[in-house]
Amino acid sequence: MLKLLSSVINHSIIITILVFVMMLLVDYLNVITKGNLANMVKGSKLQQYTIASFLGSTPGCLGAFMNVSLYVHGVIGFGAIVGGMIATSGDESFVMLSMFPAKALALFAILFLLGILGGWLSDIIIKLLRISPCKKCGLQKIHLTEEKKPFKPFDLYGFRKPSTGRYGLIILFVAVIVLNLAGIWGPQSWSLSEPDRIILLSLSIISVAMIATASEHYLKKHIIAHIVKKHIWKVFLWTFFALLFIEIGLRYWNLEEFVKENMGLILIISAIIGLIPESGPHLVFTIMFASGIVPFSILLTNSIVQDGHGMLPLFSYSVRDSLLIKVFNLVFGLGIGAILFFAGF
Repeated sequence: MLKLLSSVINHSIIITILVFVMMLLVDYLNVITKGNLANMVKGSKLQQYTIASFLGSTPGCLGAFMNVSLYVHGVIGFGAIVGGMIATSGDESFVMLSMFPAKALALFAILFLLGILGGWLSDIIIKLLRISPCKKCGLQKIHLTEEKKPFKPFDLYGFRKPSTGRYGLIILFVAVIVLNLAGIWGPQSWSLSEPDRIILLSLSIISVAMIATASEHYLKKHIIAHIVKKHIWKVFLWTFFALLFIEIGLRYWNLEEFVKENMGLILIISAIIGLIPESGPHLVFTIMFASGIVPFSILLTNSIVQDGHGMLPLFSYSVRDSLLIKVFNLVFGLGIGAILFFAGF
């Protein structure tokens, strides 16, 4: 049992480190493109579906938050926000990239296309059913950041500032690099067919460079206050318990046989769990897919219905619209998933 726990903890730490770095890279890209996305979205409904789905299909929940902000301010319509949420797979997307990168990218591409299709269908359906979503509210504002003026995320002299958080994170990633190169901890294969070690070392070096040169504001507000305090510890805990559940299930309960005998039920459960507006519970299906226990159709179903915690800001704006989106995505996800499931995917 101790050996199992040790293996699960090590695997969870590796995944969490990879997720942290990818979150950092996505957050940086989000910051440097701030202010230009709204102008890109304005246009035809097809353009709205495309941009909203693209934002949703980017790793994490930042794209979903942007879609909510655009919807609240009347920049995009109901169909676009539905499509964006279909394409969103929350923080689980980072875990997918760390566990099965090629298949994860294929999944994101499929979700992007399904987001466009789902957005178009939802607009047709609400028109036929004469459902009127909420209109633009000039008083409601959901901000992605609290910045009043542009700032530079990075400062070449940032490492000179004596910040405990800065040096603590640098020491952490330097330790990861040293322990891995010394063969003490982490993946050890240099094979391109098993690139975990190459990816871990590369991203760790990038992290050291980004953290060392981050401006004090970006370090405190974006890296520590947002990524570390709000996301990373949750990613670690959910990953740990999901991996532990799978490992114990495979070793002591014959989980694989149970799942295969009840695959149709698991498909429905994956969709229902997808209704939870939070990143974490969905990791069970991600890890079961990575372990070969469930087929792609079940992972896709869960990914369509769930949107991480990207929906939470919209609940504060309109519970009715949020529920409409969730119901549509549930039906859409089960429909697409069932078709692929019975087709053998």
